[in-house]
Amino acid sequence: MSAVSKSQIKKEALVRATINLVNNNGFHAAPMSKIAKMAEVSPGTIYLYFENKQDLINQVYIDVKAAFSKFAFKDYQEDFSVEKGFENIWKNIAEFKLKEVEEAMFLSQCDNTPMIDEPSRKEGLKHLQPLLNLWERGQKEGIIKPVSPYMLYAFSIYPIAFLMNMQQRGLYELTPVHINEAYEMAWNSIKI
Repeated sequence: MSAVSKSQIKKEALVRATINLVNNNGFHAAPMSKIAKMAEVSPGTIYLYFENKQDLINQVYIDVKAAFSKFAFKDYQEDFSVEKGFENIWKNIAEFKLKEVEEAMFLSQCDNTPMIDEPSRKEGLKHLQPLLNLWERGQKEGIIKPVSPYMLYAFSIYPIAFLMNMQQRGLYELTPVHINEAYEMAWNSIKI
């Protein structure tokens, strides 16, 4: 095995350990020593890839946000109608949150913590640009409510995280029927 692939394996193990510990214990209960132990690397190895814990958390956030966005925009075409484009993106996001539960939970925690610094949040937001562009087009066409993209996200995308959490806790099952109902509610919350 080459040094490059061993290096990549170690870095991926650190990312996985970070996601796991943050999801199960929170940001503050995930010290570098625990991350290293769970990743089965020496604590000093972390510093080959990341400057400090803040850098580690920010980089994991950006990487997971990029993977999330890639999934969210698969099969999306800019010439879709606003409604068709939103449905495509929304259902991809729902699928990601149901299939990639660990990553989705990590992003949900990142949305609600001051641990992620502002430059990293802005970098993560760039990955959502096609959705923001779609909403802007929808507003210009008089289809989407003329409100902040934060409001649009809060009422149409963020509820998926809540439903995913309820499913993870065994309190609710997201069947295909429920996914379609949730999509309809999301669309109705942002359309004029």
